[in-house]
Amino acid sequence: MDRQNLTLMTDLYELTMMQGYFKHKDRNETVIFDAFFRNNPMNSGYSICAGLEQVINYINHLHFGKEDIDYLRSLGIFEEDFLQYLSDFHFSGNIYAIPEGSVMFPREPMIKVIAPIMEAQLIETAILNIINHQSLIATKASRVCYAAKGDGIMEFGLRRAQGPDAGTYGARAAVIGGCVGTSNVLTGQLFDVPVKGTHAHSWIMSFPDEYTAFKTYAEMYPNACTLLVDTYDTLKSGVPNAIRVFTEMRRSGIELKNYGIRLDSGDLAYLSKKARRMLDAAGFTDAVISASNDLDEFLIDSLKAQGATITSWGVGTNLITSKDWPSFGGVYKLAAIQNEDGVFVPKIKLSENTEKITNPGNKTIYRVYEKETGKIKADLICLVDEVFEESKPLLLFDPTEPWKKTRMEPGTYTLREMLVPVFLNGKCVYESPKVMDIREYCQKELNTLWDETRRLINPHQMYVDLSAKLYDIKIDLLEQMGRIPRR
Repeated sequence: MDRQNLTLMTDLYELTMMQGYFKHKDRNETVIFDAFFRNNPMNSGYSICAGLEQVINYINHLHFGKEDIDYLRSLGIFEEDFLQYLSDFHFSGNIYAIPEGSVMFPREPMIKVIAPIMEAQLIETAILNIINHQSLIATKASRVCYAAKGDGIMEFGLRRAQGPDAGTYGARAAVIGGCVGTSNVLTGQLFDVPVKGTHAHSWIMSFPDEYTAFKTYAEMYPNACTLLVDTYDTLKSGVPNAIRVFTEMRRSGIELKNYGIRLDSGDLAYLSKKARRMLDAAGFTDAVISASNDLDEFLIDSLKAQGATITSWGVGTNLITSKDWPSFGGVYKLAAIQNEDGVFVPKIKLSENTEKITNPGNKTIYRVYEKETGKIKADLICLVDEVFEESKPLLLFDPTEPWKKTRMEPGTYTLREMLVPVFLNGKCVYESPKVMDIREYCQKELNTLWDETRRLINPHQMYVDLSAKLYDIKIDLLEQMGRIPRR
């Protein structure tokens, strides 16, 4: 994580292919690659884009140092003229991307790379590594926050994450997805996001008794006093001792704020309701009840349905690891090759699996909003030279079942192009917002989704359509390759 140059964070076959291009092809041949995913993770109705800032940092520091070249030479498979080429390597192409915090859907490009083939090939692995991970965690976090129905979600999974990078950048992504803060201090330092925390059971156990532990903690942190009440007996010891300490604080003239209790075990619905009645009876109606203990979106949703009085949630393992869905599934596929006339010739990848057949050509994405509600009607993948006017009718159709059509009348919809330039001619032209600003933008993005798309189980899947021009090109290529009968 402390190493900015991640150039060798790549699969070996990227480098062996590069040497093949170097030896047997025009190394300056310009191509287009699309990074996209085929299915939403967690059977969700949407995904959240995250990680673009780290992609930018990776590209900005992309170069082969002397130690890198020496290591590659030691493998005994790369020739000296190719290694010399790598020693002067830098990225000179264009990159377009969906901004971080945006909602996105399957089969549309998250990132589009236009570059000489050797450059475009090298960056595949790192782009997918970064975007796949952070998009996965941001999507998981958005679902957890949705289940909490406005309650604060704190991310504190660092100790369970798969390593320092996963913990730190995963926490960044979780905040983008909606978490109010993280326990990870390094993430707080690097990305200027709120850090939060209380104390562990070991704090209680290190004192002669629970009351002394609570009182000492309250004296140290009177303005952030959340007491962990389940070390010994939640209802007979923990909550009564917390109430005793809160009462003493109030009598001494301390204004109670940002205070409450935390539950970390047992029947959270039952205990929270009992604890709420005890706190209210003692006059602490504004005391927060927070909870942890292997939470995820489904358990939080269930606890809310059971009437749990919890209003602050700490989510660790199941969030930072996306335990029920451990990978995002993004891929990186060749979409076009530029010919001698400067025209991009569409390329298509075939498969026995229909969903793995790619969309060819130099593409962009338009998001279609229903004007009356501001909600997303569909996403339209089209060629970059296509022009659509909101003052004219827009015909949308399902690319797998093209007889299913929707006609959007003028004045009933608005359009927004989703891919923005990030690098042009090798130079970064995009300034990444602060993480908390991305979080705010993400919340606005989520509000453009229909409730049916956000529900946790069996959500409505948003439509991702192809323009008629792009659809015809795809069908023509499939006909040429004998996959469907000619019309």
